[in-house]
Amino acid sequence: MIIAGVDEAGRGSLAGPVVSAAVILNPQAILIGLNDSKKLTAQKRESLSNEIKIHSVSWSIGVATVQEIDDINILRASLLSMARAIKNLSEVPEKVIVDGQYTPEIDVPCEAIIRGDSLEESIMAASILAKVERDKIMLELDKKYPNYRFGQHKGYPTKIHMDALREFGPCIEHRQSFKPIKNYTN
Repeated sequence: MIIAGVDEAGRGSLAGPVVSAAVILNPQAILIGLNDSKKLTAQKRESLSNEIKIHSVSWSIGVATVQEIDDINILRASLLSMARAIKNLSEVPEKVIVDGQYTPEIDVPCEAIIRGDSLEESIMAASILAKVERDKIMLELDKKYPNYRFGQHKGYPTKIHMDALREFGPCIEHRQSFKPIKNYTN
């Protein structure tokens, strides 16, 4: 059975898009060190990301923009980015497994697995690809908006980020519908 694992990155961030990945692993390939992306160093994620791309049957990325997050809410935007990642796969999976408790609306049987990013290798792989891709996007935003230091915190509500919000107010890449951002807008 062709199974795609799916996960997202950036759901709890205050800025930038939410990014999902879908991965169909090659059952013959052995990927050493797969784990939940949050449990890996940036260097290990980057290395594994390359291995996953080389040795998977198919992989893809789906993105939901800041505007979509503000328009439809973060949960629905996360599911939208997942559906886009699944749709972008070069092979159609027979089943999709997703980290968490919700599944995107797709035309393939789909199962939500709580803590799937610690239990299922294809979800671990998707977790890594989504995190690496989103981190790249946030590093690009860091160049565009250096005052916010997105490269350091990737948009999450750290002290550095909150201090920058107090000093400069939100930029266009901040999620205007999120309560902490609303506190800094008129």
